[in-house]
Amino acid sequence: MAIHGQAVLAIWNGIRDGAETDFLNWHVHEHIPERVALPGFRRGRRYVALDGHPTFFNFYEADRIEDFASEEYRAALNAPSPWTQQVVRHFTDTSRTVCRVVASRGQGEGAVVETLQLSGRDRPEALLANLVETALPEMAEKHGVVGVHLLQGQGGLGRQATAETRLREGPDATADIVLLLELTDAAFLPALRSAGPLSNDGLHAAGAGREIRRGSYRLQFSLGKGEHPVSPTA
Repeated sequence: MAIHGQAVLAIWNGIRDGAETDFLNWHVHEHIPERVALPGFRRGRRYVALDGHPTFFNFYEADRIEDFASEEYRAALNAPSPWTQQVVRHFTDTSRTVCRVVASRGQGEGAVVETLQLSGRDRPEALLANLVETALPEMAEKHGVVGVHLLQGQGGLGRQATAETRLREGPDATADIVLLLELTDAAFLPALRSAGPLSNDGLHAAGAGREIRRGSYRLQFSLGKGEHPVSPTA
């Protein structure tokens, strides 16, 4: 499915030993529902690693970049609930980037997402243009692919210190360019990684820098605005 809106907050994080169950319950029953209820937020999703690092990848889709800097969102970041304070202090290896949606195509929602963090070898604009013009259309036609999304990090946006960010162990990392590939099954990944526009050679040919960080993640939870999560069981 194409991204809902024109902006994405992309987050990778790990969780310290012993805190994962609490994190999973908090994310489903409090955090994602609260975030999706904010003005402009459209949908939140969480994935768990198949072969990526850190363990979790999650992202929020919003109408506009400005929704990630709104008064309502900053108020939420500066008033973390007791449960949020309990969980977020256990985050590790956090990467958090506000992104604009450069291009997005697809239908439905894939069971697996391949995440790639890229930077332009010379000019980011050249890499983005090459991916939009050649790589994305080709990838979207591959067997098993249901969505392809190209995102550009917005620098310092979302980097301001808040009560919630101060709970984490250190400054969050950020990504320059994020490429997301949604698939029906992880079995399609080896062929896509070994040749074609998603391979390292293909991405370098498009203008990507030397370091390409990739990982595959399985969908655990997705919630759109107006939907209701399942109530926790006793």
